[in-house]
Amino acid sequence: MTLPDPRPASTSTYPPASRTVRLPPWLRWLALLALCAAYLQGGLVKAMDFAGAVGEMQHFGLAPAAPLAVAVIVLELGASLMILCGWYRWLGALALAAFTLMATFLANRFWIAPPAEQAMLANAFFEHIGLAGGFVLVAWEDFVQRAAAHKT
Repeated sequence: MTLPDPRPASTSTYPPASRTVRLPPWLRWLALLALCAAYLQGGLVKAMDFAGAVGEMQHFGLAPAAPLAVAVIVLELGASLMILCGWYRWLGALALAAFTLMATFLANRFWIAPPAEQAMLANAFFEHIGLAGGFVLVAWEDFVQRAAAHKT
């Protein structure tokens, strides 16, 4: 005996928006805060120790170091606040995804590291790839929500 397929006849792999389960707003906001936590902390630390932020830019061979340090501080704090406040959330999320990818390929090049450092750098590399993916999902969700709101 064959049981009927319980899946809807639709060819889409996504459920209709009316059946999508949503997180409670407070839990969703805490999840976004967790995703942005490293960038908020990093931006604040760099802002409070600007000489250290400039030194970090110089360590990675980035010039001009001071303007780039300012740009990183503004990006980390500004994009995180955009995500948390919902103001152009998609833009903040894509900005942090792009920044994370660039910084990951600059700072976590495990493939050229000494053998003793490869495992640690590989772990950090793939964790940051995961963060970038999370930001892309945040941007996608914001696009979908905005598109649905414009249709009504």
